Amino acid sequence: MKTARILLALTLSFLLPAAWAEDFTVFAAASLKEALDAQAKAFEAAKGHKAAISYAGSNALAKQIEAGAPAALFISADTDWIDYVEQKQLTVPGSRVDLLRNELVLIAPAASTTPLKIAPGFGLAMAIGNGRIAMANPDAVPAGKYGKASLTALGVWDSVAPKVAAAENVRSALALVSRGEAPFGIVYRTDAMADKGVRIVDTFPAGTHPPIVYPLVMLKTAKAGAAQEFARWLAAPEARATWERYGFLRN
Repeated sequence: MKTARILLALTLSFLLPAAWAEDFTVFAAASLKEALDAQAKAFEAAKGHKAAISYAGSNALAKQIEAGAPAALFISADTDWIDYVEQKQLTVPGSRVDLLRNELVLIAPAASTTPLKIAPGFGLAMAIGNGRIAMANPDAVPAGKYGKASLTALGVWDSVAPKVAAAENVRSALALVSRGEAPFGIVYRTDAMADKGVRIVDTFPAGTHPPIVYPLVMLKTAKAGAAQEFARWLAAPEARATWERYGFLRN
């Protein structure tokens, strides 16, 4: 009888963690990939729950959520698309938190040596020449919208607009520069840090564009439990070192 109880206890010790583990889906801005993958890996190792993360432009993800995609959490690269899903009443009230901040930079291929200082009226169009400047879609994707706002504030958007190679998200814009298909690009600092094929030419002044904030919100399709725990994990002080290692600033 005692042996049977011991065997039962051992069996339960193996079965219960698996039974308790939950899988859930996170929709996240493309620029979060390396840092959020690292956070998810650490969370799974510590808690046993697995986050399946779908990366894309925040605009595309918001539209997927509106269409009924079963995500538990949404992390956008701007406030506009979080506002959008909130206005559609697709979020859990009171779950929104401003998680991270970022910076906007001008990049060039790593082998490029062209110097360029960002300032009002600076010669970006002339430096681009017959080439293109890669940036996320300036009409919809947060990184592109920030870039357009900054170039407009600096008085150079009209001269640069005809030379824009609009990409579906910021990582696609990064790839165009990394492969040498565009002489310049506008991405987040964290993107530039993730790709050795590019170099940072200069940083756009923060006052020329809206603050780059990454809000997180729980969606109504989420089950309370692992997803909520992951949201707390990402905002906890213990997560700061990982975020900062990948270049993000805690809000």
